[in-house]
Amino acid sequence: MLLRNACADDFGSIVVLNQREVQQTSPMDLARLRELAQMSSHHKVAVVDGRIAAFLLAMRDDAPYLNDNYAWFAARFPQFIYVDRIVVSSEFAGLKIGSQLYEDLFDYARSQGIKAITCEYNVRPPNPASQRFHDKFGFKELGQQWVAHGTKLVSLQVAEVSAAADCGPELTGSG
Repeated sequence: MLLRNACADDFGSIVVLNQREVQQTSPMDLARLRELAQMSSHHKVAVVDGRIAAFLLAMRDDAPYLNDNYAWFAARFPQFIYVDRIVVSSEFAGLKIGSQLYEDLFDYARSQGIKAITCEYNVRPPNPASQRFHDKFGFKELGQQWVAHGTKLVSLQVAEVSAAADCGPELTGSG
């Protein structure tokens, strides 16, 4: 598996992957991906056997992003990275690709002196796999809110980024 920065040539595959897993994230067409990529500070793909197996798209606290969840974190944290979406193809489940993408994100945050990584996942409809995944990285719930015209309840999560880069991704929550 190879982790690398996403490029425009990857966008078609990213949109298809997002659509396959859209029940756990939100819709995104090519135009929307281009907008999000422009705002992102960390946009990586995982490539397995020449295919895009996963992607992660995240924004810094100063992005011009109009999103209810991003705004919730921006009102509470002066500095953070917001994970807009991490999607792993079900074809590649069990290979720990999501974990490698998050370890890379935490390394990036450390290198930038950023102390908080934020995200949300669905509570209604439930997404227990995402909850288990984020728990493993030390994310803690700070609140919940209804989004998508009242069709989804999300858990608003934060994880502290440790300063000790030489100790690996040792994370503690800041709840």
